[in-house]
Amino acid sequence: MSSLDQVKNILDSTLSLNGRALGFDRNTALLGNIPELDSMAVVSLITTIEEQFGIIIDDDDVSAETFETLGSLADFVDQKLG
Repeated sequence: MSSLDQVKNILDSTLSLNGRALGFDRNTALLGNIPELDSMAVVSLITTIEEQFGIIIDDDDVSAETFETLGSLADFVDQKLG
């Protein structure tokens, strides 16, 4: 499973989107587009991504651009997996 698909599944379960995220593609806007994605949800999302991928995400690593689209978030995870 690609990191894009994994991030999509994490988004769906963490934000309780009930399958809505499964229709997302790389260009789907996240921040400002998904009402469930508020500041607390971002923290939960980061924690879940860290657990699922076995990576550490520093506060300095995270920016609004990271959560701009599904693709930018998946690319960020790929970069962290390096």
